[in-house]
Amino acid sequence: MPSMKVIKRRIVSVTSTQQIMKAMNLVAASKLQKAKERLNEVRPLFNEAKRVMDGVKSSIDTADNIFVTRRPVKSIAYIVVTSDRGLCGGYNLDVSKEALAFINAHKDSAAHIISVGAKGLDFFLRRRKPVAHRFADRSDATAYRDAEALVKLITSMYVSGEADEVYVIYTHFASMLSHVPHIVRLLPVGSSANTVDTGKEMLYEPEIDTFLEHAIPMYLKVFLYGAMAEATVCEQAARMMSMDAAANNAEEIIDDLTLVYNRERQAIITQELNEIVGGANALS
Repeated sequence: MPSMKVIKRRIVSVTSTQQIMKAMNLVAASKLQKAKERLNEVRPLFNEAKRVMDGVKSSIDTADNIFVTRRPVKSIAYIVVTSDRGLCGGYNLDVSKEALAFINAHKDSAAHIISVGAKGLDFFLRRRKPVAHRFADRSDATAYRDAEALVKLITSMYVSGEADEVYVIYTHFASMLSHVPHIVRLLPVGSSANTVDTGKEMLYEPEIDTFLEHAIPMYLKVFLYGAMAEATVCEQAARMMSMDAAANNAEEIIDDLTLVYNRERQAIITQELNEIVGGANALS
């Protein structure tokens, strides 16, 4: 049984840790609120860009555009969006494992991993997976510039033939308790099983090829910016929940240690009383 001094020191240590966890919970809650506001501002543009592209996907398969034309898949670029910091539960591990499983399912094609976030980079390096490009130390102020840089990178890789397909793996924010990894093919842009056929023929001015030259880069920027905004909200929500759970666990540990401390103190008091009574009886 540890001494009362040791138990008291442990109670003080856990109490200090609990205070840190509560402070981090408040910081995460504040950042979450800001991230949700930014996501709400982005979502209308994100949804509109997606709606426009979904509306033309049934027509663009016949367009003579490099970003539409499918070709034999010899290599694939994977954009994996994680966080730069930990202490956010299973957020980083879930999306990284989903990306790894998807990459392994396409092992016949060469993989070019583009890590957005330091935690994803660490995950793949520990598993000896080659990381072609890395983006770290991101902030809200540079989010759109990061999206632009990503678009320049993947379009360059696609045009040069370094990558025949481009996918993005990120975490979609459904609710505070639901953060679901999503996998979306960015390039080549084309019709898919999820495309809704409205039955309306769309007219393009000028021709569809010129329209796509301007629309696809804008669509990719908006999509990646929206994906990173979603991922940031999921990160802060996961961190807030993780810190809250840690603070609750610390409270339980403090209660258990306090109980042990009180029992030990009671045992010492009882022993001292017995010694006093025994000494008194011996003198009488």
